[in-house]
Amino acid sequence: MLNEQLLHNGIKYFVNYLPHMMAAVFVAAAFFRWTIYNTVKRHESFAKAFETRVHKFIDSPAAEEMHNVSFYALSKKLLEKTYYELFAIRDGKHHGNRDHIMSVHDRVYLFKQGCAWLVKDLLKHLKHLKWSKETPKLQHITRATLHHNPVFNKVFGVFDMGAANDLINILPGLFVVAGILGTFLGIKGGLVSLGGMDLSDIEGSKAIMDAFLHEIGFAMTSSIIGITFSLSLHVLNMKWAPERVYVSLVDRFESALDLLWYRSDNNAVPKDDQQFNENRDPVEALAEEALNLEIAKAQKSGQHAA
Repeated sequence: MLNEQLLHNGIKYFVNYLPHMMAAVFVAAAFFRWTIYNTVKRHESFAKAFETRVHKFIDSPAAEEMHNVSFYALSKKLLEKTYYELFAIRDGKHHGNRDHIMSVHDRVYLFKQGCAWLVKDLLKHLKHLKWSKETPKLQHITRATLHHNPVFNKVFGVFDMGAANDLINILPGLFVVAGILGTFLGIKGGLVSLGGMDLSDIEGSKAIMDAFLHEIGFAMTSSIIGITFSLSLHVLNMKWAPERVYVSLVDRFESALDLLWYRSDNNAVPKDDQQFNENRDPVEALAEEALNLEIAKAQKSGQHAA
């Protein structure tokens, strides 16, 4: 008898607090979904910036004048340029550029670390490509680089993004199941209370029936809340769909690298090739690049004059 009473109290406690638990799970799921979406979206912003610079280079007169171009050297130059320019802007040092990335959010989402890993890993793969007239599987390289990126695949650098996203995808169905379970448990608890009803005691029977109907009504609330949270999370999952952004991210990198491959003449690695340094001051790196460009122009002018 004592065990039955404890079970009845446990079921009643669970049913009473089930809506609160579902609300807490819904808020956490919505927050993580939004965070995952923004993490992927910010990496897509890097892909957009890289794609923009590739198109500007391909359309520039300098691209037409270059000969014996190395795909690796060209990709490295544009990836580094994209990286340094974006984070020079993030630090508020290049106000005139259109690229804009919020510094606080970048720190939260570890955007700089993720992009640094992306650039280094991409260059490592591109460096060992064998030159041929056919385009290599650059999409596979991009996907593999993103898949092994420890920052890109972690929420706040801690939680596994893939596992969290898969769990959030199935939560709408779990909300419905939890709501129905709460309803049936509430009905079961109400039916147990009817067992002690004495039909000869009209007032007592009425009180028991009133309590039973109240419990049934409250139990039905679990299903209503479960369905509401399920529909709401479905809408949020569609609105903040990281899968759609991820496809765009991969496609942008692939199309940009394809253009560079078509423009290149080989995949030779320069003898003075220096490793990408993500900790370097972006403004210093950009200033050095601008200086080297001016020196090259001066040397070219001198050769023409001679």
